[in-house]
Amino acid sequence: MTQAPVRPRADRRQHDREIVMLAVPAFGALVAEPLFVMADSAIVGHLGTAQLAGLGVASALLMTAVSVFVFLAYATTAAVARRVGAGDLQAAIRQGMDGIWLALLLGAVVIAVVLPTAPGLVDLFGASDTAAPYATTYLRISALGIPAMLVVLAATGVLRGLQDTRTPLYVAIAGFVANAVLNVGLVYGADLGIAGSAWGTVIAQCGMAAVYLAVVLRGARKHGASLRPDSAGIRASAQAGVPLLVRTLSLRAILMIATAVAARLGDSDIAAHQIILSLWSLLAFALDAIAIAGQAIIGRYLGAGDAQGAREACRRMVEWGIAVGIVLGVLVVLARPVFLPLFTSDSAVKDAALPALVLVALSQPICGIVFVLDGVLMGAGDGPYLAWAMLLTLVVFTPAALLVPVLGGGLTALWATMTLMMTVRMLTLWLRSRSGRWVVTGATR
Repeated sequence: MTQAPVRPRADRRQHDREIVMLAVPAFGALVAEPLFVMADSAIVGHLGTAQLAGLGVASALLMTAVSVFVFLAYATTAAVARRVGAGDLQAAIRQGMDGIWLALLLGAVVIAVVLPTAPGLVDLFGASDTAAPYATTYLRISALGIPAMLVVLAATGVLRGLQDTRTPLYVAIAGFVANAVLNVGLVYGADLGIAGSAWGTVIAQCGMAAVYLAVVLRGARKHGASLRPDSAGIRASAQAGVPLLVRTLSLRAILMIATAVAARLGDSDIAAHQIILSLWSLLAFALDAIAIAGQAIIGRYLGAGDAQGAREACRRMVEWGIAVGIVLGVLVVLARPVFLPLFTSDSAVKDAALPALVLVALSQPICGIVFVLDGVLMGAGDGPYLAWAMLLTLVVFTPAALLVPVLGGGLTALWATMTLMMTVRMLTLWLRSRSGRWVVTGATR
């Protein structure tokens, strides 16, 4: 990163307060999302194995869609935060509305694609003959809630850009409770089975979207922002999102390649890999919360024309990322005797997971730097660089991972390549942050 003068302790405390204020509620909202799937699984699981298997396939497809369109939140956060920093709240909310309109358009396209192709998509994911009908039913009904799901992503980005991560936390908690209550009532009370679970989730998602829209509309009325769709603004939102979509797809490809390689290593290794990947994803939530704070804070500083403040905030957030990474790594090492038995009693799976788990622990400080700088560059609107950097990472990771079954080393070697992947990401992001080219001030990049 570009060198900055030594900051007064008061400045560091101010950055710390902002990071905590934004990151802690963001972490709660992030954790609430997978709880939706867990609640559905717990309720549907009592219907039977085939129903639960069908839910698993449909949920995997839906979560993939959400991860692909997460750029709606990321790009909107950065764009809105810049305008907040520039002191133009009307333009900030207008920018947010463009993101929401884009979410509705994309949601309509997804519905049009998923409804007729649901059986084929379910087959593509390898659902069994008994599970496929349940997966198709759940997927078709849940697809109706995708526009609401995407609106939630875009509106979450609006509020984050407005430096508000508490409202998304409250909405996520309320949505989780409503989803659980509706699922129980419709699955068992109305005797709708897995269809009831899907409808319960759709209703909960629509309710969350309605709350978000009410909040954004209130802000639009207060600041005189237009609510009408603006084709130029929607195109600009889409253009800002394309590089982040490339980045996200590249990351998803890395995770899919890792899982495919683990499957070739044997049943014990793929089972251990799934356990470790679930832990890795959970740790990512904690680090991603800091990244979300980074998106909002950096965008605001750059929008205000405060390049030095942006650099200092970046430096402090990197320090936070390293510190949190160290803490998480220590917790993983200390918790491993308790963690592994929660998932398996198979000694072969434990033996395969243990050394890989140590690698995950050791890599957490690296992950901390990666997540924070990723958020900083997103907040700066540096999407094209993030796309190219992730494509480079994919190019480096793929041959290294594919060589694991050939050269040996098992799951430990595979997770060594995952650590290599994160190290490459860290180097590309660190070089960019050092260059200072991401520091572009103004209400727009």
